Amino acid sequence: MDYFDLGTFHREASDDPTAQLWADRGMVWLFAYNHEEAIVCFDKALAADPGCALAHWAIAYAMGPNYNKPWEVFSPEEKAPALARAHAALTAGLALEGASPIEKALLEALASRYPEDPGIEDYQPFNDGFAAAMRPVYTTFPEDLDVAFVYAEAMMNRTPWQLWDLTAGTPNPEASTTEAMAVLERCFETDPAAWDHPGLLHMYIHLMEMSPFPERALRHGDRLTGLVPDAGHLVHMGTHIDVLCGDYHNVLARNLAASEVDDRFKAHAGAANFYALYRIHNLHFALYGAMFLGRRADALSTAIRLRGEVPDDVVRVYPDLFETFVAALPHVYIRFGMWSEALELELPEDTELYTTTNALILYARAVSLANLGRHDEAEIAGMAFDAAYAEVPEERMLFNNTARDVLAVAERMMRGEIAFKAGRHEEGLACLRQAVTLDDGLMYEEPWSWPQPTRHALGALLMEAGEHGEAEAVYRADLGLDEALPRPSRHPRNVWALHGLHECLQRRGETVERRHIRMLLDQAVARADIPISASCLCRSRAA
Repeated sequence: MDYFDLGTFHREASDDPTAQLWADRGMVWLFAYNHEEAIVCFDKALAADPGCALAHWAIAYAMGPNYNKPWEVFSPEEKAPALARAHAALTAGLALEGASPIEKALLEALASRYPEDPGIEDYQPFNDGFAAAMRPVYTTFPEDLDVAFVYAEAMMNRTPWQLWDLTAGTPNPEASTTEAMAVLERCFETDPAAWDHPGLLHMYIHLMEMSPFPERALRHGDRLTGLVPDAGHLVHMGTHIDVLCGDYHNVLARNLAASEVDDRFKAHAGAANFYALYRIHNLHFALYGAMFLGRRADALSTAIRLRGEVPDDVVRVYPDLFETFVAALPHVYIRFGMWSEALELELPEDTELYTTTNALILYARAVSLANLGRHDEAEIAGMAFDAAYAEVPEERMLFNNTARDVLAVAERMMRGEIAFKAGRHEEGLACLRQAVTLDDGLMYEEPWSWPQPTRHALGALLMEAGEHGEAEAVYRADLGLDEALPRPSRHPRNVWALHGLHECLQRRGETVERRHIRMLLDQAVARADIPISASCLCRSRAA
């Protein structure tokens, strides 16, 4: 194979076959959010045909923000060269006499996206301006699927990851959610070719994942998974919907498949690039799926592999984005009650670089000591966590959430288990209830930034304390059977909460619903590789 299998996408761009080939490849990488490789392809297209207007436009487009990398993520060192390259590409494209009417319209609209001064702080007017400039382009060329993609993404990039009001279950009134949905759904309803368009499928998944009805994008995720075999991010994208619908097997299997594809791209382009974030994301997502399935072996192997994907040289490329993924093992050890193994985790030598990792290992140490009955040592470890937490900078992120906000959940979880295991049950349960509130309050992210639902620990310790009524309500909420809970905080059909709810129903003698829950539980347990004895292995009986 001389290059990657990127499917069958085609858009007329040049009379030169070589330029056309690289332009098609570049467009697919754009749709797949591998913008660095897209630029490589479009540079090759221009080398073969300097008059390829689409390539000039696409380079300018790829230099800018996207749904996963808004302007705020660009470092100060990145912005100036990105803007310079974008302006140069736009100038070259607009100077071409042979550009088609659509290409001219796209180039002119894109010019509104980029300020002249890279030092400005507020890029929102330019995000808004580009979306507004694309509206007449879409109106003039409504049947062009690529134009529809650009217009929809421009609207979504006005408010990335804030398209919906999660509490109300309605479109964010400050966003262009309704308009973007109308554009995308019109494509799928009126043009069968839209179902073969990687960009449209990709955008629709992002649009629906925060909605009250993510299942509407199940077919789109299924279609996208095999459409571009060698674009790992697109192989993975359907799992953003799978996880919300409780299909954790797909979450694990599809993300592992995507990571295999990513390995081939890493061999081609190296590890130290922005696409590394997507490689990490796929493994992080696979780990999340394995934990929800109760698959300890897969969770452990994926956590070890994830650590291998973020060595020091990669972490140092974007420390505020990459470092938070290093500490996967503490979460796995806590999820599967591996208390002794958690105590063997070594603290990082460079605690300034690995600041979140340092805090999470100390969190796991405190929780493990509490569950082993070593209460004085647990308190000491808890104080060490507090000191490490205080050193975590505000700019350290786990995708859309700050590391500090995520570690705030850890702090309440830790305090809850330390207190409960020391016999201070009411204090411990109060801390865990606070952890649930903090967990629910995290910014939307897939996978959710705190990987073990706080309700699993709260429910388990409520059961241990004999508070079965409250535990049942906790499990119902976690499974999505409580309509008051925002959709992203629910984890339908997960084996841990199913076990808890089934036990609650059994204890109060309920028979009809219990049979239905038992059927779901039996299916979920069949895929686990450990016995499931409680919603959290912090429960004494489970240990």
